[in-house]
Amino acid sequence: MNRLTMMTPVVGAMALAAALVMTGCASPGAPIPVQAALPPAQLGLQADPGALAAGDGWWKVFGDPALDGLVERASADHPSVQAAMARLARAQAVRGGAQAGDAPQIGLSADANHQRYTANGLVPPPIAGSVRDTGTLQIGGAWSLDFFGRHRAALAAAVGQEQALQAELSSARQALAGAVVRQYLALARLLAQREVADRAIALRGQTLDLVQRRVQGGLDTQVELRQAESAVPDARTQRLALDEQTTLVRHALAALTSQAPTALDALAPRLDALQVPAPDTGQIGTDLLGRRADIVAARWRVEAATHGVREARAQFYPDVQLNAFVGLNALGLDRLVQFDSRQAGVGPALRLPLFDGGRLRAQLQSRSADLDASIAAYNGALLDAVRDAADALTSTQAVQAQRTEQARALQAAEQAHDAAQRRFGAGLGNYLVVLSAEQQLLAQRRAAVDLRARAFDTRVQLMQALGGGYTAANLPPDAPRATAQNNR
Repeated sequence: MNRLTMMTPVVGAMALAAALVMTGCASPGAPIPVQAALPPAQLGLQADPGALAAGDGWWKVFGDPALDGLVERASADHPSVQAAMARLARAQAVRGGAQAGDAPQIGLSADANHQRYTANGLVPPPIAGSVRDTGTLQIGGAWSLDFFGRHRAALAAAVGQEQALQAELSSARQALAGAVVRQYLALARLLAQREVADRAIALRGQTLDLVQRRVQGGLDTQVELRQAESAVPDARTQRLALDEQTTLVRHALAALTSQAPTALDALAPRLDALQVPAPDTGQIGTDLLGRRADIVAARWRVEAATHGVREARAQFYPDVQLNAFVGLNALGLDRLVQFDSRQAGVGPALRLPLFDGGRLRAQLQSRSADLDASIAAYNGALLDAVRDAADALTSTQAVQAQRTEQARALQAAEQAHDAAQRRFGAGLGNYLVVLSAEQQLLAQRRAAVDLRARAFDTRVQLMQALGGGYTAANLPPDAPRATAQNNR
């Protein structure tokens, strides 16, 4: 009778034992209800043709090489990106460990003992009561046969976590790029406001000279003179406040690009030199679900949690292993390497939980709760994404209309100020009229700078809301919707 024939009854007996205890083993209980993911149509997402999209390197539309360099440096060196890369590397290692769980495990063992055997035990004479050396040298292996998919589910969960962190790495880079661009635009706005403040100082200085000449000529009183004198230091105070804000923004940009606080002291972008992209008039499409890194990451986490539930459910079923060993064993080290010291064996092993005090069921409920939480997080990310995109698109279009109207107001304020200056210089008007016209002109100039800067800023917000040019390398099998009702 060969070895295979001898093992057949053993395997059959183990299979029969498994069948007999299945009715008494730990039970996962009834399926747990799962909440549903939000359908895209419910949120008003339209068909993809003609939908808005952000291109890769969207910040390059502003036409500023200095800005491009800052974004590239921040995306490579910032600690937030490095931390995301470290989390991804850890997930890749976990996935490698999960892959190993489905492969045969082989190991080498070697041991040697110098032992006195009891004279009153099971070991018979002449070994009993003697001191002997024993040695073992063998190779052993085990292979877990994944009949119920536990290892496959664990691997799929690890892959889902890895893909989620891959998307989060892209999200971190996109968020960092957006932060750099917005700080850069804030710096350009402040520098433009400083130019307005310089013009205000010069304008008020000219007005002070005019008032001084009129006082000397007896046309004005000390009241007008004191008003004109107080206007000059007020303008200088505003300029000093802008200088402070400019320095702080440069420090923020330096931190985002991992540089010393004073590294960007010479950086001076011009707001009027930046190109303003044309306003977008498209619609928000369902392809937003695949172009937002945070949504893709949330979907992968749902996928990972779904397989986590499957793994927890598979824990209730038998774990069948195939074990084997071959090696040498001898009483006396001098005989260890002799041919007659060889030994070998092979056989299956079955492990099935019968009563565990509810531990496995609690684990399944915990994984089910994780799945609910991941679906809720996906729904929240989807709601936020659609709202962000809609808000940014609305603001982009609104700012464009505001700039058109503000340009007319600025032109009228310039004409009114010129007329008031001429009348005051000719002695036909009151200084308060000039001061009022000057305040309106300065306010309109500041508003023009702010609206131009806001046009850039809303463009940045729209590009980020549309995914920042992210393209998912992989999507979960149920990419359009995160459903898991049948996986519990």
